[in-house]
Amino acid sequence: MRVRDLPLSERFVDHFADRGIRELYPPQAAAVDAGVCEGENVVAAVPTASGKTFVAELALLTADGPGLYVCPLRALAREKYEAFAALPGVDAAISTGDFDASGEALAGNDVVVATSEKVDSAIRNGASWVDELACVAVDEVHLLGAERRGPTLEVTLATLRRRNPELQVVALSATVDNPEAIAEWLDATLVESAWRPVDLRTGVAVGGDVTFDDGTELAVEVGDDASEGDANDERSDDDSPDDTEVTAALVADAVDRGGQCLAFVRSRTEAVALAERLADDGLAERLGVESAAAAAGDEAADVDGTATGRQLADCLRSGVAFHHAGLRAGHRAVVEEAFRDRELACICATPTLAAGVNVPARRVVVRDQKRYAGSAMEWLPTLEVHQMCGRAGRPGLDPYGEAVLVGDADTESELVERYVEGEPEAVESTLADPASLRTHVLSAVATGFAETEAEILDVFEGTFYAREAGAGGLADAVAVAVDDLVSGELVRRETGEGGVEAYRLTATPVGETASKQYVRPETAERIVSGIRTAAEMSNATTLTVFEVICDTPDMQDTYLGNAERADIYRFARANAGTLTTAMDETDDFEEWLESVKTARILDEWIGGATVEELVESYRIGPGDLDSRVERAEWLLSAAEALAETIGVRVPAAARARSRL
Repeated sequence: MRVRDLPLSERFVDHFADRGIRELYPPQAAAVDAGVCEGENVVAAVPTASGKTFVAELALLTADGPGLYVCPLRALAREKYEAFAALPGVDAAISTGDFDASGEALAGNDVVVATSEKVDSAIRNGASWVDELACVAVDEVHLLGAERRGPTLEVTLATLRRRNPELQVVALSATVDNPEAIAEWLDATLVESAWRPVDLRTGVAVGGDVTFDDGTELAVEVGDDASEGDANDERSDDDSPDDTEVTAALVADAVDRGGQCLAFVRSRTEAVALAERLADDGLAERLGVESAAAAAGDEAADVDGTATGRQLADCLRSGVAFHHAGLRAGHRAVVEEAFRDRELACICATPTLAAGVNVPARRVVVRDQKRYAGSAMEWLPTLEVHQMCGRAGRPGLDPYGEAVLVGDADTESELVERYVEGEPEAVESTLADPASLRTHVLSAVATGFAETEAEILDVFEGTFYAREAGAGGLADAVAVAVDDLVSGELVRRETGEGGVEAYRLTATPVGETASKQYVRPETAERIVSGIRTAAEMSNATTLTVFEVICDTPDMQDTYLGNAERADIYRFARANAGTLTTAMDETDDFEEWLESVKTARILDEWIGGATVEELVESYRIGPGDLDSRVERAEWLLSAAEALAETIGVRVPAAARARSRL
């Protein structure tokens, strides 16, 4: 099937032709046959690099009205926005922030690219542009099963469909075990395919010997200097090569064959350590990118003067990089662009990269298949490993793609069964999580979508959770959520006239503000309690309000190491008079200490401390600081709105926000 045969304007046909897209891949042709260009709902469950984005573009470009492209991550949203903005004659917009606005400026655009959180917050704030949508495309729909992001995506989709029954929905995923369940939920035709434009073979490395699932084998020469074993590795066979040296050999082999590599490890520390180890192997010279790699290193060095930035710059100059959430956005952009431009030999990354931006490689090496989860090492989900493996093979650039899991004789069969031959986990709704359900029940009441529990059930009737739990299970969960919200004084029950027992649910002023500010009910309760305490204090400072907002579920925790625990404890004792929580009144003392650490960092930041100083003093990544500052701005805005709602003044909140 040719692009020219599709119901597209000539300008789009020419645009795609200029980019080498003239013939449809088989999965794309199947989506067209399923009616994606005719307003039909479609779920496309096809491998990475098999053209999912083009399926979404076809739906959005042929829709009879404006469209919405929903992305799970900001970085991915930016990438997709640039692709839509490049389409001739298409007005595209992107929205990923400002959780207290309706985003009415987005109205009138042909395509809006946004995160599900942004769309959800826009709906809560009375956005009318969502009612004009003709089509919504959802990328990475398997994230319905994610703990925090999943419920928001699920409820947002259900709300959009409820408000506009004619809305076309196109959902995309590369790794999902039960796409038929998602298709049934969305009243969609399922397009399922294992076809890839570049063949992928997956295998397990035992020492330097790799056996692939297609029966082929590969042997690489592994260094002799690492039989002591990885300090974080559970393997104990001293005669077997170290996992890091096996990984290094696999990377070097791919580079010597003219390919690039992605190497996945379990943690940030491991990503940096592996990159520094690979930097000794002269990969830039072996790939022939010395000057380009040096330029990328200089560009990274210009982002900031942190130790992390210097480490990254040094690695880049050797043709290697590390990539994790602790990097600043500018650092990540340098790494991703350099890799896409074939100026790097290898990226050493945590699994977050696999679900993020588009950075395919000739070979993917998954060194670590377990990570620490609370109290023990646990196997990674199969879906997550498949996401990593799916990055292998670049259409038009690589003759094949290879994914290699590093194992040993004891784990080989387990790795084959679990990851090579195993299917990814089925997607299950996480809306049943009480905290998530309370959040969305409050939203339904605060926006006026529902005034009774029966009406709340109507709102949630279209969710994936309702399909799984049935009417009885959903009703019970909603009843508990309503009781919790009433107890927290975010929702009230108003009895009918004349003593009639029937009642209606309304959001209290605090509940309405919490919903509009896009904070969780528990966050609103903590902030209200904290600012009331702060308002009665004669010495409330910026540290006071930072402690309030940091001690909430909407502020990401900052890791508290054993070595610094005593220091933060002493700091908390010394500043007890300016904190709203007494040390002997905390629900979880360790979590509270973590929030005090975050508050201290933010207070020192507005006091003039540099990124370099804070990163060095508190063992955080520069990207961690950026994310905490961004969240603090949002939560301080919410705190000011909640303070106004309850009629109290905390000048320190305004001072803190103005100085962030």
